Amino acid sequence: MNILIVKLSSLGDVVHTMPAVQDMRAQFPQARIDWVVERSFAGLAQRCQGVDKVIVCDLRGWRKALFAAQTRSEWRAFREDLHSQAYEAVIDLQGLTKSALVSRMARLAPGGKRYALANQTEDSGYEAPTRWVADVAFTFPSRTPVIERSRVMCARALGYAVPEDERFGLVSPVDAASGAIESGASRCVVLVHGTAGDDKRWPDEHWIELGQRLLAGGWTVGLPHGSEEERLRSERIAAALGEGAAVWPRTNLGTVADRLAGCFGVVGVDTGLSHIAVALDLPHVQIYMRNNAWRTEPVGRARQRAVWKPDVDTVWQLWLQVSAAP
Repeated sequence: MNILIVKLSSLGDVVHTMPAVQDMRAQFPQARIDWVVERSFAGLAQRCQGVDKVIVCDLRGWRKALFAAQTRSEWRAFREDLHSQAYEAVIDLQGLTKSALVSRMARLAPGGKRYALANQTEDSGYEAPTRWVADVAFTFPSRTPVIERSRVMCARALGYAVPEDERFGLVSPVDAASGAIESGASRCVVLVHGTAGDDKRWPDEHWIELGQRLLAGGWTVGLPHGSEEERLRSERIAAALGEGAAVWPRTNLGTVADRLAGCFGVVGVDTGLSHIAVALDLPHVQIYMRNNAWRTEPVGRARQRAVWKPDVDTVWQLWLQVSAAP
């Protein structure tokens, strides 16, 4: 069986697709599983166990220069890559017009089918064309966690029961044996403060106070960033904390995931890097400033806790719990 997953973006959504891949791989160990994803997130999909091929597109970039020669060349290469294999199942896990376009472009094997979402779920994007191009569309309850939605959809499409265990299969080539982990990383706690939405942000003074407690407890602090605004915030927090706090250089997501894998743990808001921390099974406190933790919070994991609009004391106590968990 040849299976194509269409999940183009964004960071958290890519991470939350990984358990569905692990389910399919366990059920069909000999299957070919390919994944279409935006270029920015290809490094993560390439680190997902069970994926045979990552097919990279750049719809975001191509839209900015539709008639450029480079766009035309890259589009032709993408289309050829997508058509190089025929699939028994093409599963659109995104539910947007852009993912419907990719799903429609994919080549079906004889008897193959396209699967998609039939309705919008709460706090998730949805556009009708995903249903129009599908041979089979599945309806879900409005309040369905995103990982569960993808796992159930793949199970329905391919005819198996969702396994009890939830695994992400996110692996990193960085490990202690290779000597690739930087000195002191095993005591580094990463503070993921950056988020696209102001309504998800935890106050800077809270990060500073938490960082001070971590430093006093013998940990060091890492401060990643994904934009100029986040870089400036990282620098302000690092300056307030002093020695033991370091601003990470901005780099691609695959490299960031590798660096996170070598760290002790993470405290972060509801954003992509926090979800990578969950996938890596790091000790992690996930801070939600909107009352929607049901959508993406880690469930049944001793090393991760989610909390809504907390003060510093609450986060600190949760951190002490997860950092001591086996």
